[in-house]
Amino acid sequence: MSRSSRFELVAAFWLARTAALGYGADEEVWLSFIVNARGRRDVPLLEGFYGNAFAYSVAATTAGELCAGGLGYALELVKKAKSAVTYDYLLSVADLMVLRGRPLFTLSRAYIVSDVSHTGFKSVDFGWGEAVYGGPAKGGEGLIPAVTNYFSRSKNGKGEEGTVVPISLPKDAMDKFQLEVEGLTAEI
Repeated sequence: MSRSSRFELVAAFWLARTAALGYGADEEVWLSFIVNARGRRDVPLLEGFYGNAFAYSVAATTAGELCAGGLGYALELVKKAKSAVTYDYLLSVADLMVLRGRPLFTLSRAYIVSDVSHTGFKSVDFGWGEAVYGGPAKGGEGLIPAVTNYFSRSKNGKGEEGTVVPISLPKDAMDKFQLEVEGLTAEI
């Protein structure tokens, strides 16, 4: 069994969100996230290069396949999408941006996840103590088809460190999401 990163595990819970929103089995669903290309052996960045070195990657499947495949299947889709970001992929994305002028994302049945745990929020202090959370201040039902989920590491009131993963769904879907997460974490 291969090891998984914290990001890969959190992103794989796209499965619980998909199940909670009750998409039809034949509907295509997407998970999108940024992949950092810095420090990768197959990406030859010149020393001193300060430009962008990332690309969005997408995992796509049908809601039925995702829900039937379980957490292991979702995790493999995340890992496959992450590993697809090669030097050739980056060049292809750059070409696409030039030729098509930054096309818009497909937002229907899409879920965008971003890990902000390495951005330095822990060292930010505006005078009232250590930051607990950094990300969108508020969600809303208008965002449900394509919620960007930022997650970060923080400490609770007892000083214990954990991962904060806020999510905004309609009430009935949130109840189902909670049950899905409980079922998936019981497997771990």
